[in-house]
Amino acid sequence: MSEDSRKNMSSAKAREERLAAKLRENLRRRKAQARAVTDAGDDSDRTQPLPNSSAEG
Repeated sequence: MSEDSRKNMSSAKAREERLAAKLRENLRRRKAQARAVTDAGDDSDRTQPLPNSSAEG
């Protein structure tokens, strides 16, 4: 194997590792964002008063 082909293989491997790390970071961020949206939705449901059925009739 020549020096250039070894260098290309190592740079390709390094690129794959960088991409994998970015994907993991993105996944963590998206999961945290989804949790925050879900938690915000749950909190707003709890703070709203329940309708009073006797007042409607």
